[in-house]
Amino acid sequence: MQPRYKRILLKLSGESLMGDNSFGLDPLVIERYASEIKKIVALGVEVAVVIGGGNIYRGMNEKQTGIERAHGDYMGMLATVINGMAMQAMLEKLGVYTRLQSAIKMEQVAEPYIRRRAIRHLEKHRVVIFGAGTGNPYFTTDTAGSLRAIEIGAEVILKGTRVDGIYTADPEKDTTATRFENISFKECIDKNLKVMDMTAFTLCMENNLPIIVFDMNREGNLSRVVMGEQVGTLVK
Repeated sequence: MQPRYKRILLKLSGESLMGDNSFGLDPLVIERYASEIKKIVALGVEVAVVIGGGNIYRGMNEKQTGIERAHGDYMGMLATVINGMAMQAMLEKLGVYTRLQSAIKMEQVAEPYIRRRAIRHLEKHRVVIFGAGTGNPYFTTDTAGSLRAIEIGAEVILKGTRVDGIYTADPEKDTTATRFENISFKECIDKNLKVMDMTAFTLCMENNLPIIVFDMNREGNLSRVVMGEQVGTLVK
């Protein structure tokens, strides 16, 4: 049985890498995620990854931090490179070939982001990790994920979270919340469901790029998604 998707972009939050810690990296979580990625690479899926930086630095609130928004956003971009390096190290420990590309030049630790080179790496079945967001302040890593997915011709964005899909309300706060199996972009906007930030979401909608929101912490879910099983919520 062939995977449903040949090329995907996996979007992970930085916070997901913390595990039970209040900040930083949990090596056990990174190893678990790397193992899940290795499984789908073995299926022949071409995998790109974008990871947030919120576990290390979240520079959105200038009033709280006292740091200018643009300056803080650059700090957050550097945090995503640290997370990308951690994921790269773990994947290579498991025998998966990788490339880390950064939107901010830092030749000693990562290749510069070059679209055609990224696509060539994917064709050679290397996992490509995109760091430093878009390289611009005022854009989130959700937007970076959407942009890179469109640029490389990914068929879908897989947004790995700690909940098993999109709900009518926050299931961690509202026990009566119900989960959607399928939902349109327009419905998400009309119902004000926070799937991604608006810039990222609009990019996907305008380019007909579907999003699947699923629970990354459940073993085997990533493989089930790429094989086409009904896991999480599909936005299209």
